[in-house]
Amino acid sequence: MKKTLLALALVIAVALLAHNQRAGIAALLMEKGLASRMAENRASELADGLHLALCGAGGPLPAPNASGPCVAVVAGKQLFIVDAGTDGVRNLTRMGYQPGSIQGVFLTHFHSDHIDGLGEMATLRWASGDHREPLPVYGPERVEQVVEGLNMAYAQDATYRQKHHGDSVAPLSAAGMVARPFALPVMGALTTVYADQGLTVEALTVDHSPVEPAVGYRFHYKDRSLLITGDTVKLANIEKFARGVDLLVHEALAPNLVAMMHDAAVASGNDIMAKITEDIPDYHASPVDAAETARDAAVGHLLYYHIVPPLVIPGQKALFLNGAEEIFADYTIGEDGVSFSLPANTGEIIKTSSGL
Repeated sequence: MKKTLLALALVIAVALLAHNQRAGIAALLMEKGLASRMAENRASELADGLHLALCGAGGPLPAPNASGPCVAVVAGKQLFIVDAGTDGVRNLTRMGYQPGSIQGVFLTHFHSDHIDGLGEMATLRWASGDHREPLPVYGPERVEQVVEGLNMAYAQDATYRQKHHGDSVAPLSAAGMVARPFALPVMGALTTVYADQGLTVEALTVDHSPVEPAVGYRFHYKDRSLLITGDTVKLANIEKFARGVDLLVHEALAPNLVAMMHDAAVASGNDIMAKITEDIPDYHASPVDAAETARDAAVGHLLYYHIVPPLVIPGQKALFLNGAEEIFADYTIGEDGVSFSLPANTGEIIKTSSGL
């Protein structure tokens, strides 16, 4: 009994000491953690190859594990982003990527959920990186309007930061973005929009009508390949250019789940949401559509992203797939932080993270 009381007293004494010293302990932990975090640069630590991470797996609807559409691609040591949805750049830092390392952004189209984080992304890249030129933003024609508008919106912010930090941190020559427009490819053809250091990025036209222009991107580096569709319906053009790629990153909206949302909107008298949920299935691919494309194109692995609606209820993923898993079995349902590595000159497809 005495030993038990002595042990209990010792535990209490240690707890009291830790409580009294909690600020010092926290400061020590924070000091070590900050040093480690600031030195971290995931893109430079990866082995040679083609790597992909979802900095945003969702669409326009809020979800706890699926932020606005954002895909990070690393080829060698080069970091690129496809689309810049809400919280995308913040998720990048959570995954260990440095915004200052971003070499360029590729936009699939100009829906708000694909560009609403672009201003913040450009600002963080400028303020935390050693650049002397603005962030290149690649996209089909009319990307110039997006870039010009955001540059205007952030112009005052840029002057404030430059006056505060000076040219060593925030040179005005590197503030904002510069548009890199390209002509919309014809169906059945690819347009090379970037080629450097062994990486080739090609654009293909997709169908997100009435949203035009809309494109996807195919990345190729040292015999490894991946294709990101952007928003689209099922399309033969995607199947054609996805044929044999290692990783197909395909958007997916579940019509059955959206139909449930529609019925609920009608029942509650929410006419606006009823109209939206009636309209949106006609310009998105379903999980079954994506699975059929992956099967017919004989891709290595299928990663669903731009998940609509959010998957927040246990068992909902089975409803989302709605039989797609029987069509193509090598799949992953995307969440923020999911990542894959395609090591150079191999056939390996390695899932390196299941999420944040």
